[in-house]
Amino acid sequence: MRAVGMIAEFNPLHNGHVYALQQARQLGQADVVVVVMSGNYVQRGEPALVDKWIRAQAALASGADVVVELPTTDAVQAADGFAAGALALLTALGVEQLAFGSEAPEIDYLGLAQAVAAAPPSKALFQDFTETYATQLNHYYQQTAGVSLTAPNLLLGLSYAQAALAQPQSMKLLPFARQGAGHDATQAQGDFASGSAIRRQVLAKQSVADLVPPAMRQGLTGRLQTWGDLFPLLRYRLQTTDLAALRQVYTMSEGLEYRLTQQLAGAKDFAGYMAQIKSKRYTFARMRRLCLYVTLNLTRAVMADATAHRYLHVLGFTPAGRAYLNAVKKEVSLPLITKVADDMIAPGGMMYAQQRADNLYETLVGTRQNYGRIPLMK
Repeated sequence: MRAVGMIAEFNPLHNGHVYALQQARQLGQADVVVVVMSGNYVQRGEPALVDKWIRAQAALASGADVVVELPTTDAVQAADGFAAGALALLTALGVEQLAFGSEAPEIDYLGLAQAVAAAPPSKALFQDFTETYATQLNHYYQQTAGVSLTAPNLLLGLSYAQAALAQPQSMKLLPFARQGAGHDATQAQGDFASGSAIRRQVLAKQSVADLVPPAMRQGLTGRLQTWGDLFPLLRYRLQTTDLAALRQVYTMSEGLEYRLTQQLAGAKDFAGYMAQIKSKRYTFARMRRLCLYVTLNLTRAVMADATAHRYLHVLGFTPAGRAYLNAVKKEVSLPLITKVADDMIAPGGMMYAQQRADNLYETLVGTRQNYGRIPLMK
C-alpha cells in the first residue's frame, strides 16, 4: 500500500485542513494518508482547544486513514524539534513521502536544507539583543540561501526538509499551495479561515459552521481549553519553585527564570503576563512555550529522555489504515501502541512523560486521555 504522511495539529480541524488532506492523497497517489497529530498541547505553547481524541475523530472523518499522536515533548518544541519528532514517527511507520502546505510550494526545500547544512549558523550570528532569534535566523537564511522565510509554513517546510535529511531513509517532499486565509489572518476568505481566527470566533461564541467540517462542529460545543485555565497553575509553579529548579526547565536560559518570577506580581491574566515578559529578544511563541514547560515541569532531562525513547501511539484508523498498519507492523522501528496499559504510564514507562502532561488536561476536561483507551475506528 502506498502511503503519504501529513503533520498537523487540527486545532481545530477546518476546511483548509480538509483541502490539505485531499491534496496529500492526490499528490502522493496514496492509498492511505498517515497523519502525525499533536496531542493535547500544541506548538504555539498552549493547550489544544479540544482533546486529541475529538480532533482525531474529525480527522478520520475528513480524509485521514491513520492518526498517530505526536507526543507533548515533541509537539511543544520550536519548528526544528517539532519537525524532527514528527518525521521520526513517519519514518518509523515506513512512510516515504510527506505533503505539507506552503506559501511558496515552488521552493526546493531539500536543496535549501542542504545549503544550510553546508554552512551552518554560528552562535556569533545571534548576539544582537535588539532583535528576536527568529529575525536573526531569517537574516542568516537570506545570506546563506537567498530566501526569506518569514511566513510560518516556510520555516516549517525547511524544518521538515532538514529533519528528512537526518532520517535513515529518504523522504520525498510534496509541498502544495495553502488554500484561503493566511496562517494568522484575522478575516476569513470564503469558507476558509486560519486556525487562530477560528479559535477566536469559537471562544467569542460566534458561529464557525461554515469554516469547519461537520465532524469538527460537534466537538467544539463542549468545554474548550485555553491559557486561562493554566495561568493560575503557572503562577503557583513560579511562586513555589526555587530558582535552581526553574533553571532545569527546558530552554530556560539567559536568566529568564528571574524575568518570569519578577514580572508575575502585577499580571492579572495570561495575556497581561505575556505583555510584561515579551521583549525584542524573545517572541511571544518562544515565551508561551517556556511558560508551558514550567507549568508541565518539562525539564531538559525529561525532554532528552523522551527524545531517546520515542513510540507510536495510534489514536485511530479507517479500514484502509488498519490494513496499512497490519502490513507494516513487523517492520516498524518504534514501539507501536494500540492500547495504553498501566505499565506504560507508570514511572519509567515509555508514556510516563506524556501521562504527566495529560494528567492536567484530564483534570480540565474530565475525560481519560490514555489509560485503557484504544484507537478510534471509522
